[in-house]
Amino acid sequence: MRQKVKISVAADHNGYELKSEISLLLNELGHQVVDVGPHSHDPLDDYPDYAKLLAKHVSTGASQRGIMVCGSGVGASVAANKVKGVRAAVCHDIYSAHQGVEHDDMNVLCLGSRIVGSEVARELVKAFTGAEYTGEERHQRRLDKVLKMEQDFQ
Repeated sequence: MRQKVKISVAADHNGYELKSEISLLLNELGHQVVDVGPHSHDPLDDYPDYAKLLAKHVSTGASQRGIMVCGSGVGASVAANKVKGVRAAVCHDIYSAHQGVEHDDMNVLCLGSRIVGSEVARELVKAFTGAEYTGEERHQRRLDKVLKMEQDFQ
């Protein structure tokens, strides 16, 4: 079982309700939750604003991981991956949610509130938070190449 960590959560207007449910689950699992917003529903909220806040938390080490919810998860993933040190992915299946951490050291899970419901989101969050990076040679070799790409394009 993975140790309890600090996890930032964020959403746009489409993901606001699911973000609240995810926060409750993370607390139940014993993790420290940092809700970077929004703190009330606003139909004009845009995913890049909150993806940026969440990604900054993960990038600076203020949180070890993050979970971002928008309508599809795609926009959140695209935006979060613009921040150095963030490895965000949309995962709507259990295998990807844990394998992304185990093999690729994924640190931000992006979910689409229009794609997955509460129960599937719960299972995805459990898979993501329960996984640990293996550090196996082949995984580290590939991650090093990704980190080099990030460095080359900064």
